[in-house]
Amino acid sequence: MMMINRQNWRTTLEAVGIPIAAILFSLVLFGIFCAAAGSNPFAVYASIYKAAFGSWHSFQNTLIRAAPLMLSSLCTALPARLGLVIIGNEGALVVGGLGAVAAGLALSSAPPTLVQIAMALAAIVCGGVWIGAVGALRYYRAVNETISSLLLNYIAIALLNHLVGGVMRDPSSVNKISSYPIPDVNMLGNIPGTRVHYGLIYGLVACAIAYFLIQRTTFGFAARTAGGNIRAARIAGLPVGKLTMAICFLAGSCAGLAGMVEVAAVHGRANESLNANYGYSGILVAFIARHNPLAATIVAIVLGGILASGGILQRAHGLPDATVLVFQGLVFLVVLYSESLYGRLPFFKEQSTDSPQQPPSSEQPSVATV
Repeated sequence: MMMINRQNWRTTLEAVGIPIAAILFSLVLFGIFCAAAGSNPFAVYASIYKAAFGSWHSFQNTLIRAAPLMLSSLCTALPARLGLVIIGNEGALVVGGLGAVAAGLALSSAPPTLVQIAMALAAIVCGGVWIGAVGALRYYRAVNETISSLLLNYIAIALLNHLVGGVMRDPSSVNKISSYPIPDVNMLGNIPGTRVHYGLIYGLVACAIAYFLIQRTTFGFAARTAGGNIRAARIAGLPVGKLTMAICFLAGSCAGLAGMVEVAAVHGRANESLNANYGYSGILVAFIARHNPLAATIVAIVLGGILASGGILQRAHGLPDATVLVFQGLVFLVVLYSESLYGRLPFFKEQSTDSPQQPPSSEQPSVATV
């Protein structure tokens, strides 16, 4: 029993220690980048902290950016339980936002609560079908899900530009082509006493439900079993095809809901701002969190703070606004490399304490081998 507990302790330490070490190493690399750009790395880190968590006002900005990251991260985290690597988060978010705008405009005269529910359902269905198509291509035609989901991102962005510049275009939008606006009465409000919209509640609830679904239900157990060994899952009679379609639909629906949050709580309409790279950042959140929905909430808040610091880095240090994207890229590369270290570092392996077997003495009878 003591050996089992010690091994569990080492496994937990590995699951926590390697991501933390990867992030710390990313900070070192980013510090070198800032120094090469002529800025003091420690001053840059201090500015990032100040912009993200230095005050209640800045922390609210962080939470606003964390909400879509929580939802979009599930688009990668959930299929990973089946062994699928899906990166179509941005596309599902965009089509979810388009579906939400279409529903909001079509039902603009209905009661606000009904309109918000309709926008959420439209976003869930659009995002779910979008990523569900990736699952169908993977299972029924053996199309690589990573490539197909990546290509669908570009199709979604092209669809956004086509619709916003065509049938959904508001003629009054000149400088920035946009769709017709959602009436203010139908917009998502803010949490009382804050500037943070209710999209944060959507994200927290979705991550909690996803964790319960994967870790505490037979459906989640079946998905994890299929992800561990799909051949054994088929032999055991598990419906792998249905599991793939269901997981992919749920994953896409979460990213689609992130699109609804953006249009119904932030922008009020569909335009190029809907393609704000929250989907791509959600991939990073999922990998850092090791595809754990609960851990994704914390990682999303941290990454949301980094995204909120882009402006201050430009004003205070003369760095480009895209510097935070460089930081994200470094973190993503290091985290991907750290995946190869699991199970290989000697420190996290249980050391055998058994003494070498002694040959039988002449006084003791030896066991004959047959």
